[in-house]
Amino acid sequence: VCGAAVGYPLDTVKVRIQTEPKYTGIWHCVWDTYRQERVWGFYRGLSLPVCTVSLVSSVSFGTYHHCLAHICRFRYGNTDAKPTKADITLSGCASGLVRVFLTSPTEVAKVRLQTQTQQRRPSASGPSAVPALCPAPPAACLVPKYRGPLHCLATVAREEGLRGLYKGSLALMFRDGHSFATYFLSYAILCEWLTPTGHSQPDVLGVLAAGGCAGVLAWAVATPMDVIKSRLQADGQGQQRYRGLLHCVVTSVREEGLRVLFKGLALNCCRAFPVNMVVFVAYEAVLRLTRTCSR
Repeated sequence: VCGAAVGYPLDTVKVRIQTEPKYTGIWHCVWDTYRQERVWGFYRGLSLPVCTVSLVSSVSFGTYHHCLAHICRFRYGNTDAKPTKADITLSGCASGLVRVFLTSPTEVAKVRLQTQTQQRRPSASGPSAVPALCPAPPAACLVPKYRGPLHCLATVAREEGLRGLYKGSLALMFRDGHSFATYFLSYAILCEWLTPTGHSQPDVLGVLAAGGCAGVLAWAVATPMDVIKSRLQADGQGQQRYRGLLHCVVTSVREEGLRVLFKGLALNCCRAFPVNMVVFVAYEAVLRLTRTCSR
């Protein structure tokens, strides 16, 4: 939850840069969002990720932990055996794939809320009466399509069916599979490097550094598929542009060049460091607590 709260404003900016070509850079997006929506604009759709992040994180980290234990038991006959880098990579990939089934609907709602534009409130006298009532038009005459996360999910399900809730899930699967493999592998390697001689694991500062760097590396490899995932999930609010993952990749690259696949990379990396510092310190602290209590 702390990780989500720390990283969400930058995540909103990242999604808008990836899905809306009108923004020329990070500061243009930040200024435009603040000018039109103030601080609240950076937290659109936050409530659903905060409510579900504990479940998703427990499934992801739990899958990694148990998958690694089963691999060690199968290969070495002991769950406490030291895993190889291949074992860690496979377990990390499995943890990324499992979370897709939980995160896809919440990602759809998050992206739609982060990128939705205001729409004119319909008038009782018909569309022609709206300009007369709202010549400016003031904010009171504008209403968002989605009133919140649950309303967004219900609207998407009603208008687009179950497929709408899992739009972009293939791109999400490609993103999370290899990024979580990188995530856990880099964390394990960095922890090994940062562990003082004679100790079994690094101190708090070592965990902070390893967690932050692991998050940056994971997002560095995840960003191309993250761009495609965001575009596919945002697609559907108006006329649908993309027929599928491959069509989205080809269209995006043809219109904006290869650099489009790295939109939001700097933001992802900047956001990943503090978020994953918090995540891994909490993870290690809870593991130590449960081991102590089990004794």
